[in-house]
Amino acid sequence: MLIAQIQFAPWDKVYNFSVGELELKIGDYVIVETELGKELGKIITFLEVEDNQAAEPQEVVKEIKPIIRQADYNDVAKLPDHNKKEEALEFCQEKVAKHDLPMKLVDVHFSFDGSRINFAFIADGRVDFRELVKDLAAHFNVNIRLTQIGTRDEARLTGDCGPCGRGLCCQGFIKEFSSVTSEMAEAQQVVHRGSERISGMCGRLMCCLAFEYEGYKEMAGKLPPVGTRVNVDGSRGEVIGQHILKQTVDVRLDPDKDGGQVIIEVDINRRQK
Repeated sequence: MLIAQIQFAPWDKVYNFSVGELELKIGDYVIVETELGKELGKIITFLEVEDNQAAEPQEVVKEIKPIIRQADYNDVAKLPDHNKKEEALEFCQEKVAKHDLPMKLVDVHFSFDGSRINFAFIADGRVDFRELVKDLAAHFNVNIRLTQIGTRDEARLTGDCGPCGRGLCCQGFIKEFSSVTSEMAEAQQVVHRGSERISGMCGRLMCCLAFEYEGYKEMAGKLPPVGTRVNVDGSRGEVIGQHILKQTVDVRLDPDKDGGQVIIEVDINRRQK
């Protein structure tokens, strides 16, 4: 069974729908029936589920609804334009200020059937927006939803260039955010650059730190750990630093008879630099 992963808003999660006999490709817009009504969404990717898979995946597949049809020009034309979205955001922002809520509006999504409006926002913690929802529902006369998203979702939505000069990875090819940890930065020996230089425009550690993490771990595994006692050309010493990309280590030789200390750089084949 071919399954399409569909997204209704750039900051929303993806939902699975069965393709059936339709001929579709990534990037196509389709009409689907959700639990809340009809929606127009974009195909992000496809998943192939074999009929002979285990029982648990098969049970999940049975619950997946089929795509109704591919969207056409008239379907897309029914969606609210930029001006209508701006008007909705401005009105919502007025009410946010009225209730003094600690939240930042990011985007708004109108459902295809016109029965719902979903406002996306970011905030440091939980926000009690019950009174805000009442004001919005009375003004728009539709169901109102408020979705709290992360700063990385906001960066994907607004877009920009990274320090590498290329467009943000999250807006280009990253479909799902993975955890990026300080351990990854430490493994790639970039912590000394400071948090600002290894953070993206979202304020979080750059996603690209995860791309080469496994490679750095593999190369680091070929070097003796810091603190290891080693022999270098007949002299004893202690590893005090690593240069992973160069595949070398800094070794502090034991003091000689005059009490002096020498630090040398040695590659893994014991060739002095």
